[in-house]
Parts: sequence; structure tokens; C-alpha cells
Amino acid sequence: MSDDLVVSPSAFLLGELRRARSSAGLSQEDLGKTINYSGSQVSAVENGQRPPTRDYLVAIDGALRTGGLFERMQSNLANFDQAPVWFRDWLVIEREATLIRWFEPLIVPGLLQTEDYTRAIIVGARVVGPAEIEQRVATRMERRRILESANPPNLITVIDEGVLRRCVGGPSIMAVQCNYLLEQMATSSIQIHVVPAAAGSHAGLAGPFILAKGPDFEAAHLDTPWQAQITDLREAVDTLIGRWEALRGEALPTSQTIDLIKDVARSWQT
Repeated sequence: MSDDLVVSPSAFLLGELRRARSSAGLSQEDLGKTINYSGSQVSAVENGQRPPTRDYLVAIDGALRTGGLFERMQSNLANFDQAPVWFRDWLVIEREATLIRWFEPLIVPGLLQTEDYTRAIIVGARVVGPAEIEQRVATRMERRRILESANPPNLITVIDEGVLRRCVGGPSIMAVQCNYLLEQMATSSIQIHVVPAAAGSHAGLAGPFILAKGPDFEAAHLDTPWQAQITDLREAVDTLIGRWEALRGEALPTSQTIDLIKDVARSWQT
């Protein structure tokens, strides 16, 4: 993985601010005079010692004639900064990936969750207060936007049948969630496969994991009750690839997966 790939969204914004100023041939002092800030204030923002306010970014956009670029960047990155610090690196990796392979034995993968299902998962965990619940829901919904981009990653997911049959939030939420999965399966860049209950013991019982691959990196994400572990160690990634291939061998093909999800969706509607 390249060293400049894993960077928090805030650090990315600050780096772009520095690059834009340098490209315009302005010193921090010169830019400060242009936007009615001191050179030390500009320096504090660019070094991460002072957060860039909306007014500051609007002034920068006007001075550098960026067409509102930095104001939009702050708005788009805001939801990422609401995520836990340890998770931000993965959000950047996820956005850069061209292929994402995701196994979940207990819940619907985050990128394929409906808003109501996400909220029910977060509320049911009982680990955050009401104010943070909506922040986390917004962050997860923001993550889904990578699947709607001009060049979305190929997303291949394998889930255990129990994911579909576990009542999260109520039957109506589950029915909508199952139908949403069917809608996503109609997208050329998304594949969903189910490991049937009849498979019994399988390679995924040790827990969920995600494999992300980009032009110059391959990384893995493993969940724990405390926080996620993110690694690009070749040995670890190769081990999970082997586990992934075993799971694919247990999972139903697309047509049978569709039939199963339809059956489960109907069961939640009755």
C-alpha cells in the first residue's frame, strides 16, 4: 500500500489547501492578506492546529478562484470525520478500491444496508447515545455513495443465511432490506452470494472480514468488539484470500441466492 494512500479526510483537505496555495504562487502571508487573515492563522489551518471554518474555506475559494471546491470538500468529508479515528483509514482505502470482497456471518454488509436497518443495528448495540446514533447512520449512508460513483468498485459479498433470517428492527425493516439486496444484485458491479444453513460448519465461522484491492495495494479489515484491525501484511491478506475462496465454494450461485432472498423477503411480509 502506498504511504500516501492511508490519510484521514481532514489531512487530505489540508494537503489540498497547501497545494492550491503553492500552485497560485502565494506564501501563507500573501494568502492571509488576500482573505483578511494573518499569515499565522493560515499556517495554523494548514498545519492542522486550527480547523478550517466554512467562512475560511469560502474566502479561500474566492481568492484562488476554485469555484467553491473547498467548501464542497468540507461538506463531503464531514461525515467521514464523524467516524471513529481508527476507522478513517479504512474509509479512504474503501474509496480507492477497485475490488471489495466482503464476508459477513451476522449482519448485512454495511455498504448494502438500508437506512432503517443501519439505525436498528446501531440502536440495538446499545453502545452510543442518541446524538451519536444519527451521526453513525449518516456516516454509513455516506459510504454507500461509492457504489453510485461513475467508476464504482466491484463489490462481491458472501453472507450467511442467518443474516437474512435474523430480525433486525422488525419484519417490515427486514422485508425492505431483503428487497434492497435484490435491487442491488441487478447492478453489474455488485454480486451477493449466500452460504446456506445446510452448509453447516464453514470457513467463515471465525468472523467477518473485508478484502480491498486497488491499483497499487491490497488490504484487509477484520472486526473485533473493540475496534477494527486493518492490515496490508501479505501473509495476513493471503490467509484471508484462502478463507474467502473456501467461502465462495460453500455459497450458492447467483440464481439460487436470488431465489433464497425472495423466499425470505416473502416470509418477512407475512
